[in-house]
Formats: sequence, structure tokens, C-alpha cells
Amino acid sequence: MNNNNFYETMKFESPKENVNEARDIILTVYEALKEKGYNPINQMIGYILSGDPTYITSHNNARSLIRKIERDELIEELLVFYLKNEEKNK
Repeated sequence: MNNNNFYETMKFESPKENVNEARDIILTVYEALKEKGYNPINQMIGYILSGDPTYITSHNNARSLIRKIERDELIEELLVFYLKNEEKNK
């Protein structure tokens, strides 16, 4: 990183075409983990933090599905959903 840019904020923009896909994948993976008796939240956090797909069951093709999208896209989808719901509840 260049010292001249240290105090400037970088802007990050993700591709918009993957938003619905990310949502669908999150919900499908959540259900697959639940069906297999796992705590879906803990397992998905483990995957997001580590990138290790073994946190996700292969049941209903969940492991392959979650690897179709980048972890930053998963985080973005979760943040957008959370913040929109918080705005509605104000």
C-alpha cells in the first residue's frame, strides 16, 4: 500500500448479478445443514471465516453450491439483509 493513500478510503463494489444467487444458496445450504442436524449458523460462520468447505455438508449438493460464490458475496448478502431489516424496524 502506498503511504500517500493511507488516509483515503478505498471503495469496494461487488457484481450485482450474484445477489439473488447468493440468497438462494444461503437458504439452500442452511436447510441442508439443518436437515443433517448441524447448527447451520455455526457451520456457515466456520466456512466464511476459514474458507474450508468441509464445514458445509455435501447433503443436497450444499458444499458444491456454496463454493459457486465468493465468501465476500455471502457476507455482502447477509449484511444487506440485516441492515434492510433494521431500517424497517426503526
